[in-house]
Amino acid sequence: METRLFIKEKELVIGDGRPTVLIGEGINPTGKKKLTEAMNSRNFELICQEAIQQVNAGADMLDINVGIAGLDEETLLPQVVKLVMDTVSVPLCLDSTSSKALEAALKFNLGKPLINSVTGKEESLQGILPLVKEYRAAVIGLTIDEEGIPKDADRRFIIAQKIVKRAESIGISREDILIDCVIQSIGADAQAGRITLEAIRKVKAQLGVNLTLGASNISFGLPDRHLLNSAFLAMAIAAGVNCPIVDVNKVRPFILACDLILGHDRHAIRYTKAYRQSRSI
Repeated sequence: METRLFIKEKELVIGDGRPTVLIGEGINPTGKKKLTEAMNSRNFELICQEAIQQVNAGADMLDINVGIAGLDEETLLPQVVKLVMDTVSVPLCLDSTSSKALEAALKFNLGKPLINSVTGKEESLQGILPLVKEYRAAVIGLTIDEEGIPKDADRRFIIAQKIVKRAESIGISREDILIDCVIQSIGADAQAGRITLEAIRKVKAQLGVNLTLGASNISFGLPDRHLLNSAFLAMAIAAGVNCPIVDVNKVRPFILACDLILGHDRHAIRYTKAYRQSRSI
């Protein structure tokens, strides 16, 4: 199962047995005062700097989110997408719940981007999947429905299965569907990590799709977040996640080590190259 994304001459392949693909999460104003202020004032220089910094740190793709209360996302998202596309040459992940904002951004020549995201809610399925089909994009499916995030792995699998079936029914191939089994903070629910890992393994075994995850949510509200995020990422990658959304600066060396151990880095080429680069700085 291979998901192929591209922008200009840059192609990116997500698949089992391949190195883990890293989606950089930096262009997201949530909890970031300076970035929020920059987006509010249309100070795009900071966004350009963030895009360059993430790619230099090893991001294979960039997640772009401009969701700020009171801002016109339909206008701002395409502006930021064009800016990032002109600044760096990596595939883009368009992060919005607004079908209008997504369509406005998709009208640019993005190659083949990833849309983040569709859920199991009927309104989302009807609003997002036709865009995925029309613009020949790939899409992330979140295991959320009208009742929220299920407390058990079986229900999350059922939602994932529903998303895959609906997408395939309108001509979207399974290769172009990534599932996010949605991790919540273990500070609020001690079983959150175990349940999400169980759902990941079930989705991978029975649907065969590629999987993503906003991994840092697991540590929200807890101290030493990097420790928890890294431990959970190792388990999630071993369970089947091959395209997580992460803070690349903090976790890339750790993920390179995971890939080496799992046999995704033949002859340790990526691991040793990163080590040499870190020593030369």
